[in-house]
Amino acid sequence: MDQNLGLIWERCLKFMRDNLSASEHEDVKKLEHSFDLLFDRVQPVSLINHNLTLLVPSDFYKEYIEENYLSLLSAALKKNIGKGVKLWYSVMENKPQGLEKPATQNYKGISVQAPKVQEVLPTTVSKSLVNPFVVPGIKKVNIDANLNPNLSFDNFVEGESNKFACTVAKTIAKRPGATSFNPLFIHGGVGVGKTHLAHAIGLDIKQNLPDKVVLYLSSEKFIQQFVSAAKAQNKTDFGNFYQMVDVLIIDDIQFLSGKAATQDMFFHIFDHLHQNGKQIILTSDKAPADIQDIQERIVSRFKWGLSAEVKSPDFDTRKKIIVDKLHRDGIVLKDDMVDFLAGEVKSNVRELIGVINSVIAHSMISKSDLSLDLLKETINKIAANQKKTINIPYIQEVVCEYFGIQREQLLSKTRKREIALPRQLAMYFAKEYTNATFTKIGEEMGGKDHSTVMYACETIRDVSKIDKELKKYLKEIKDKIFE
Repeated sequence: MDQNLGLIWERCLKFMRDNLSASEHEDVKKLEHSFDLLFDRVQPVSLINHNLTLLVPSDFYKEYIEENYLSLLSAALKKNIGKGVKLWYSVMENKPQGLEKPATQNYKGISVQAPKVQEVLPTTVSKSLVNPFVVPGIKKVNIDANLNPNLSFDNFVEGESNKFACTVAKTIAKRPGATSFNPLFIHGGVGVGKTHLAHAIGLDIKQNLPDKVVLYLSSEKFIQQFVSAAKAQNKTDFGNFYQMVDVLIIDDIQFLSGKAATQDMFFHIFDHLHQNGKQIILTSDKAPADIQDIQERIVSRFKWGLSAEVKSPDFDTRKKIIVDKLHRDGIVLKDDMVDFLAGEVKSNVRELIGVINSVIAHSMISKSDLSLDLLKETINKIAANQKKTINIPYIQEVVCEYFGIQREQLLSKTRKREIALPRQLAMYFAKEYTNATFTKIGEEMGGKDHSTVMYACETIRDVSKIDKELKKYLKEIKDKIFE
């Protein structure tokens, strides 16, 4: 090895080693030891016209460097060599004697493969979640946790339906990453409080452990960011950003279904965080085993920690929610009125709060004191307005009538635009206004695959942002559905 190259490489290693990050709960010596173990087996072979070739023992080493150290290595090469360095990997071939393939290069008598080119570009530091890429180990940026301050433990109403999940959530908030509840997988139906619990954990951690980097986001946002990073060829920086987080909270993780590339990235981020004692919190409308089209290795990791179900609130819990909500609004109801409300709305917390808000609004508009008779009258009006059942067949009927087509055409396999667009719109509205899964919608739409439904929903959302005609369709069909 050229002596100058050796000195340059030593300076690069020193720069990287000096900039390894460690939180107050991490052992810096262990971090440095792991770094040394990795790079002791990596050797520079040549540096010609800003082309640096590194000799690595196996593909694993190359992939591990790319996933965990590429941005830091980029900064080191830029500092010690200059901009625009191209990094080549030569992988050793440890074949039994007599089976060696012709070598393209030789280093100390070891046969190596032809190198792959990986351009090392300057890495930018961003404080924006929209472009969440930083150089790991050099500087921990101030990351917005994206937490809703209104969704705390203080205003979470605990009952039999959520007691177990709430107890576990509070335990994790005190010692994130240090319990056996990692990951915490919260699952349950719509509007039962999963998202509230997830935010509450994050808020509690930020209050009591302010140095912890907490990040909440929806799976949809995670997918969008990954797609943008992939298009910009910044997947490594994307992974590095999420590996900086101490507490990662992802809502509605079931929407990773069918997205193989995003699942691969999530898998590597999950493994890195888990192995380094970072807390992972996930919510889903399904239990881990019931999520379709998720890699088995990811499903198995969902089960590593604890799966906690949040059920629809029972009668007593609904009463507590009503009293708590009204108390915060400065309203007091008699026991018989509370019992009536709790008995009438049984589905989920979100609908219950909606009814309470309607009752309050009716009381204010009519300038009447709340009474049991007013409650019954208000509930009857709400029931009358909701009498029309919005289900998949009804949505299909509205869409077919709007476009002047037959239901048989809507459910057919034709890809003609005059049928395909109404079909996609029907799928979109079915997902928006019913609780049906992608799989169920696909079955009701003539036996379509769930991935077809997912694609249709994404297409309508994306195109409607720029297509005025589609916006018009969405508004007019929605009005017809609810008229």
